[in-house]
Parts: sequence; C-alpha cells; structure tokens
Amino acid sequence: MIDLRSDTVTKPTEEMRRAMAQAEVGDDVYGEDPTVNELERISAEMFGKEAALFVPSGTMGNQVSIMAHTQRGDEVILEADSHIFWYEVGALSVLSAVMPHPIKGRNGAMDPEDVRKAIRPKNIHFPRTSLIVIENTHNRSGGKVIPIENIKAIRNIAKEYDVSVHIDGARIFNASVASGIPVKEYAKYADSVMFCLSKGLCAPVGSLVVGEKQFIEKARKARKMLGGGMRQAGILAAAGIVALTKMVDRLKEDHDNAKFLATKLKEIGYMVNPEEVETNMVILETSNLSVDASRFVKIMEENGILSNTISESSIRLVTHKDVSRKDIEEALNIFEKLFRKFSR
Repeated sequence: MIDLRSDTVTKPTEEMRRAMAQAEVGDDVYGEDPTVNELERISAEMFGKEAALFVPSGTMGNQVSIMAHTQRGDEVILEADSHIFWYEVGALSVLSAVMPHPIKGRNGAMDPEDVRKAIRPKNIHFPRTSLIVIENTHNRSGGKVIPIENIKAIRNIAKEYDVSVHIDGARIFNASVASGIPVKEYAKYADSVMFCLSKGLCAPVGSLVVGEKQFIEKARKARKMLGGGMRQAGILAAAGIVALTKMVDRLKEDHDNAKFLATKLKEIGYMVNPEEVETNMVILETSNLSVDASRFVKIMEENGILSNTISESSIRLVTHKDVSRKDIEEALNIFEKLFRKFSR
C-alpha cells in the first residue's frame, strides 16, 4: 500500500529509535528531564526565541498558545481554511472561550488590509481582538508557503493595535526549505510559533511552542491543565532532537517527489497544476472523472493507494520520507489505469 494520506504516517528512523532507547530521562513536570530540556533549548535557539515548550501534538501546541495569548470573550483572527478553524474540534471556543473571526485568504494568505478591517475598535459591545493566527505552510491550500512580506505586513498591523501574532507552523520547515528563508526569520514576525516534529521530520510524537519566557510559562500551565504534563518524556524528546538536527534538509526530496507526481499526473490527463505545488502536497481535482472525490479515494485504496479528500471534488496527496520515487512511479502506473477507466 502506497500511503499518500499525510506526512503524519512517517515512521521513526533507526537513529531515532536508538536515541529513544538510550535517552537520559527525568520528570518533565518538575523540569528535570534533561533530554526534554535539551530539545527545548535547541528549539528556542533555532527560532531565535527565549524559551520553548514540548507538547504531545500540534493541536495542543496551538491551543495552549491561544490560551496564553487571550482572555475569555476575546476574538481571534485567522484564515477561513486554517487548521485551527477546521480541524481542532472547535477547541479555541471550548478551551479558551474565544470567538474565531475567519478571513478568506488567497492560497492561505490573508490580505493585510482585510486583517486591519477585522480588528475590533474599542467598544463595550465588541469582543477584544487579542490574537492573529497565520498558518505556514497552509494545509488546505495544498501546502502553500505564506510569503514573508505578507507575514511582515500583518505583524506591522498587529503592532499598531497591540495584538499578538501566532504562527501555526506545523510544517514551517517545509516552508523554510522551499523558500530558502530560515525559520528564525519567520519567527521574528510572530510572538509565538508552533511546529511539529511528527510530520515530515518523522519523529513519532511531539510538537514545540516557542516564544518569550513569560508566554511559555503561561503555555506550560495551560499544557498541565489539558493533561499534557508528561513525566519521563525524554524518550520522546530524543527522537525530536534527531528530527531537528538530521531530518530538515531531506524535506527537499519530498518536495521534488510531489512536483514529479503532479507533473506526471497532468501528463496522464488528471486535473492537477504542477506550478501550484510548492512543498509536499498535490491537489487533484476530480471534475473530469466520472466519480466524485470520496468515491475515487475508495477506488484508489482498492488499488493500493491511500489518500484523503479535502472537498467533494478534490483529493490531497502528500509525499514524505516513507514514499520513495519508486513508490511514486508505481502509484503513477495505478493512476494511469484508473484514469483510462474513470475519465469522462
């Protein structure tokens, strides 16, 4: 089975497994796990921030960040197709009691002037706008990289109104590799950044939040409240250290494989635009097929390819470490047979 559902399905490397088996550990809730402390130190330094916090998942990382940045009854501006709005079970409203203000962007990037207009004036009738969230890369837009100039512009507007900025950087290393812009440069324009270790970087578990010390202490308390206070978590953090120090540069291979896949799918006749592929995601439209996206995903699975829909007429294909160029070529042979059968 060729698994193109997500880069979350990657397996830890042998080096990660050895590091996990040999990890020095302590109680992280007491701040005594040396391997967690080292992972947090490396992360903060890499992003140019004062401190970092290891959390079990990207969703928890986003949510503890929202909890630390906001107060009950506040409003959070975010892109209408963002992960926090679509895929985190309404957690910002349930856990932080804040109201989302979604703005439709272009390729995941919000127009800075739309952001400006969305910030609430001070008025007893209005919620306080306390946070703006930027997602980079943008998942539902097909792994698009948010331009650094867009992030800068939104940051400048946020400063005018004393509003915090959080980057949901689950795949920010993909953005960095694709753009050539260091993650530290992206982080300069945000008060906090969350990034995942368990996607393209192949660690089995974990994400990090980085920011100023005072913010991280608030986020740490929020993590404890949510049940995310782990004990001998160095076993997991050890894999994260390998992820950050050994697995970033190889993301280019995933990007190249995605571009190759998109190019060949277009040659077969599928509705795919290779020029839109910036990182490790390919969006395949099904409007020229005789079945809709959900049905075609099932047909693909029956023929040895796993994928996910993102709408009634589109499918997301994600490349990652555990899908080789040979796997892509094998998948393309299957795609060609299916196109002959289901093209309109």
